[in-house]
Amino acid sequence: MSREICFQRKEEESVIEFRNIRKTYRVAKRQAGFGNAVKSFFSREYTDIHALNDVSFTVGDGEIVGYIGPNGAGKSTTIKVMCGVLTPDKGECVINGRIPYKERIAHVREIGVVFGQRSQLWWDVPVIDSFELLRDIYKIDRQVYRKNVDRLTQLLDLGELLKTPARNLSLGQRMRCEIAASLLHDPKVLFLDEPTIGLDAVSKIAVRRFIKEINADQKVTVVLTTHDMQDIEALASRILLIGKGRILMDGSLEELKKHAGSQKTLTVEHRGKIADFPEGMVKKEEQNGKLILSLDPDVLAVSEAISYLASRTELLDITVSDLSAEEIVAELYKEYRI
Repeated sequence: MSREICFQRKEEESVIEFRNIRKTYRVAKRQAGFGNAVKSFFSREYTDIHALNDVSFTVGDGEIVGYIGPNGAGKSTTIKVMCGVLTPDKGECVINGRIPYKERIAHVREIGVVFGQRSQLWWDVPVIDSFELLRDIYKIDRQVYRKNVDRLTQLLDLGELLKTPARNLSLGQRMRCEIAASLLHDPKVLFLDEPTIGLDAVSKIAVRRFIKEINADQKVTVVLTTHDMQDIEALASRILLIGKGRILMDGSLEELKKHAGSQKTLTVEHRGKIADFPEGMVKKEEQNGKLILSLDPDVLAVSEAISYLASRTELLDITVSDLSAEEIVAELYKEYRI
């Protein structure tokens, strides 16, 4: 049975208020085959998908919030409602004192959006031409525009990229330009949907560093949706877990770790074979002489676990660590059956 857990939070000025939002999609379904395709022209079966089911949360001024959940949990639908692209069936969303889907023109002037798998840059023209078109769309003062371009070019190391057509950029180069494009008009809120998807390690580090800088220097509120828990660990001061259209958990990563308990991971390199394990120790993976175990210290102490292993095999190396962010989230998915 699913439980909703919300940790105590300090009262602060809310930039984003999501109140009892519901959004349902009606999807047509049919069986495979030409005959069924013909039948569907005359009679269709539909199913209702509850993308958001009474979702409520607030985001304070200057927060970086990680919005996580499995595919189909409702993350992208939430972002689209907050951007004003979708109108909810029920409830109300207020951002910077405005309702996005009712005041779209005024709203979009105060938000920036980056979708990792979609581009706002024109494919066949140099990036700087796309920037200048966005300047005209947002009616940015020319001095402000020039200042922002210079600042973003320096912080994101754009340089020669501005003269290059978007189609000739690598994925990492394009994402840096996408983030710059979303910030040309000095938005108060930045929505990032998978901003580091497909990036190499160097590009990921550069993007994360930049997001932290603009948050610290300009107090830009950031809502980050991602499956990369390293992004969450590096950036987010708070995490919202969504599943099956509902907010299941709201807290910091440290609070989520406490909720996950004191579980530890033992990585063991050894010679030999271990046939069985005592209570409190569970084998997770074994390959090429490396054994990965899950340990519950409340049942079996770490020292006792190491002694047990040493008595049954030749230990070459052993590492004890807390659960990683990925493992914690995976356990939460299992707990909530999402």
